Amino acid sequence: MFTNNFDPVAFEIFSLSIRWYSLAYIFGIIFGWIYCKKILIKNDTIQKLFEDYISYLIIGIIVGGRLGYVIFYNFTYFLNNPIEIFMIWNGGMSFHGGLIGIVISSYLFSKKNKKNIYIFLDLVAITAPIGIFLGRVSNFINGELVGKVTSSEWGVFFPSYDDKLRHPSQLYEAFLEGIILFILMNIIFFSKNNKVGTCSFMFLIIYGFFRIISEFFREPDIQLGYLFGSISMGMFLSVFMILAGVIIYFKKKE
Repeated sequence: MFTNNFDPVAFEIFSLSIRWYSLAYIFGIIFGWIYCKKILIKNDTIQKLFEDYISYLIIGIIVGGRLGYVIFYNFTYFLNNPIEIFMIWNGGMSFHGGLIGIVISSYLFSKKNKKNIYIFLDLVAITAPIGIFLGRVSNFINGELVGKVTSSEWGVFFPSYDDKLRHPSQLYEAFLEGIILFILMNIIFFSKNNKVGTCSFMFLIIYGFFRIISEFFREPDIQLGYLFGSISMGMFLSVFMILAGVIIYFKKKE
């Protein structure tokens, strides 16, 4: 058994607190950028375009992630407190919202540069698990998005949440959606039969499947609870991810 007493603040610069969650976003993007530039991208044109694409990507992640949280997880609250939508330093980001933001920003960028959108989405699909891993670890450090109550030996106490022993569901997600997904995406990308777009729809399907598994061990958001039965918002949105991946698969076969 382990008691989570980590400080969510990594360090302070004068009066500015730098949190682990912020560092997860920053280093997730940096490591993903380096991996794409040094390992994945072999085409000189895409190499040059990728520098500009990163800017679109960051905007898509931040805007989409924030609006996704507002709409999917706490709509009533933000409807009554609209000014707080812009206070992202108070927390509240949605993976699924960020994904939608990435798709939209990638569409705009690829259309502007007259390139196949799946070239860029594939790169994101392969490297996104890096940021997901860091994000889930920072969730664990912050003692947020905690797991359900358990009696297992590897259960964790989260004093900032309550005094019950809980699943470290953040670490389950870091393992499945981070490490395992990264390995699988790279296997697909470097396989002889890989085609443009394959990593994109496989990411949607595999991540969606892993997220649904993880949600069985994760406590639903307090302000939202379960949508119906034991179905959480994360499960619900992940089903649509899987469906989107299947649709893209069949469309690319036509």
